[in-house]
Amino acid sequence: MNASPKPSKVVVIGGGIFGVSTSVHLARLGIATVLVNDGPLANGASGRSLAWLNSARKRSAAYHRLRLAGIDRYRTLAARYPNAAWLRFDGGLTWDADDDGNEIAEIYDYERDLGYHAQWVVPEEITGATPGVDARAVTPQGAIFNPGEGWVDLPALIDTLAQEFRSLGGEIVTDAGRAMVDIEGARVRGVTAANGRHWVAESVLLAAGAAVPAIVADAGQQIEDATPVALLVRTKPIRHPLKAVLNTPRVAIRPTPNGGFALDSAWSEEEVRVNPDGSYDVRQSTLDGLLHEASMVLEGNPALEIEDYGVGPKPIPGDGEPVFGELPSVWGYFVAFSHSGATLGLIAGELLAHEIATGCRHPLLADFRPERFTPPGR
Repeated sequence: MNASPKPSKVVVIGGGIFGVSTSVHLARLGIATVLVNDGPLANGASGRSLAWLNSARKRSAAYHRLRLAGIDRYRTLAARYPNAAWLRFDGGLTWDADDDGNEIAEIYDYERDLGYHAQWVVPEEITGATPGVDARAVTPQGAIFNPGEGWVDLPALIDTLAQEFRSLGGEIVTDAGRAMVDIEGARVRGVTAANGRHWVAESVLLAAGAAVPAIVADAGQQIEDATPVALLVRTKPIRHPLKAVLNTPRVAIRPTPNGGFALDSAWSEEEVRVNPDGSYDVRQSTLDGLLHEASMVLEGNPALEIEDYGVGPKPIPGDGEPVFGELPSVWGYFVAFSHSGATLGLIAGELLAHEIATGCRHPLLADFRPERFTPPGR
C-alpha cells in the first residue's frame, strides 16, 4: 500500500531522533509539517542513548547496508559542522570476556570480509591504536579497533535539526501528552493529542519510541515488541585522553561534549526495578558499580562521579530488526520503531520523508516493513 503522493500536510508524533529527522527532511521537501511530542524534545530514548555510530559485529546484510548509509549521512553532517563537539569520529574499540564465548578472532575475520574497517590489536598495542584505555583490562584474545566509528550526542543533534525545521516553517508542539492517530475507514485523517488539540493531516508518522506497538495496536495492527529498560549514566567532566567509544564485557563508554562520559551495560539494566506504577528504582550499588567498571578500563583508573542518569524503555522490535514504513492496512500511516536510533536517525528520516512525499517505497527499507508482523491471512 502506498500513500497518495505529495501530501499537503503531515503530522509527526515523537520528538526523538526519528521524528525530528523525518520532520526536517519533509520540510526540506516543501511539505507543511507539524511535530507533536508528549513532553520536551528528546525526552525519551534519544535522551538516554549511548549513541554509538557503528555497524560492528554481526547482523543481516540488509541491516548492515542501512547502517553504513546511516554512518555516511553523519559524515556529511560532520563536514557541515566540522567543529561540533556533539559529533565525533574517533573510532570504536571492543573486546570480549576471557571465556569460551570470546568471538574477537571470528568477528575480526567477519568484518574484514565485509570490507568494514577493522584492526585486531593485542593489549600491548592498544595505546598505539587509541589513547585513554587501560591495556591491563583488555583480555588476552585482544580487541578490535574500528577507526571509522564515532558517536553523537542526540539531544544536541535534535536541537540543531529542530532549529532548521523551524526556520523552514515547521511547527513543533511540545508537552501535548499522548497523541493518537485519527483513522477514518482505511486511511489517516489526522492526529489528536491528549490535551485536546487536533491536526488534520493526509499522512502521519508515528515515531513515539517504545509506545509505537501499543499505539498501532489501537488501529488493529501488530508490531512485535521486545523493549527492555535502559539505564544511561553520565559522569561529571574530567581531563582524560579517551576519544573512542569503548564496548567491553562489563561497560560501554563514550565521551560526552562537556568532557564527561556516558556509561551503560547489560547487567546494570537488568538491576533496574520497575514499580507497579511504572516508575523505576535504580540502586546506588548499580550506579557505583558502573562507575567502578568504567574506571577499571580507563587509563589511570580515574575517580568518576555521576552528573545525572536516565532510565526508561529502550525501543527494540520483537525480531531485533528496525520497523520503517507504511502500515499495510491504513493509507498514510507510517511508523518508525528501532533500537539503533542514533546510527539510523538521519538516513531513516531521509528515506521515510521520501516515501511519505512520493508514495514510492525505497529499496533500502524493503526488509524492514511493518507488514512482516501481520499474521497470515490478514
